[in-house]
Amino acid sequence: MSGHSKWHNIQGRKNAQDAKRGKIFQKISREIYMAAKAGGPDPSDNPSLRLVMDKAKAANMPNDNVNRAIKKASSAGDNENYDEITYEGYGPGGVAVLVHTLTDNRNRTGTNVRVAFTRNGGNLGETGSVSYMFDRKGYIVIEREGLAIDEDQMFEDVLEAGGEDLEVSPEVFEIYTTPEDFTTVRDQLEADGLTLAQAELTMVPQTTVALETAQKEKLEQLIDKLEDDDDVSEVFTSAE
Repeated sequence: MSGHSKWHNIQGRKNAQDAKRGKIFQKISREIYMAAKAGGPDPSDNPSLRLVMDKAKAANMPNDNVNRAIKKASSAGDNENYDEITYEGYGPGGVAVLVHTLTDNRNRTGTNVRVAFTRNGGNLGETGSVSYMFDRKGYIVIEREGLAIDEDQMFEDVLEAGGEDLEVSPEVFEIYTTPEDFTTVRDQLEADGLTLAQAELTMVPQTTVALETAQKEKLEQLIDKLEDDDDVSEVFTSAE
């Protein structure tokens, strides 16, 4: 990796997301519903469902909400359907932006995403315009506080588990994997007795863009507007 600390970005947005907790639960419920609908209600037989359930756990989503979404997906009379659509564009300062959505109305979602870009210093692009700048990766974070493992030992453990890369900061170990090896690495690290602060499949920019203060503020406005949309599930950028 390029020394890009995804963890700092995650922590930096935590307070903003906490204020939208109800909306986040609603979005995760939709993802759980779709995963259970496609692969069945048992997470041990449905890796996609397990990933979303891990996401729900990380967001402190109540089990009742999770179980409700799975039960709804298992109902024979339920006919809801959602499309997964990724929008691509540029934000302030030429930052690449990927927007993953789950929607039951393509026209509504497309209009909302376009308006968010144009009103916040960005431009919506064509499919493929920025996605090539990102790599799909498994991403795992282990907090170092109270952890009796040094960098060399962690590096050995990560390689043995099948991990691809390790980044180290005073606060955390950040582990990257291929998408195919993500669940294997995660499960092995947990079996080794390590507590994972974050574990997800994500999009990692190949290079990052440094922004001036005004551009950063404008980008935050764009991200906030996108994340506030009920149909938007994830937003990724190449901002430094």
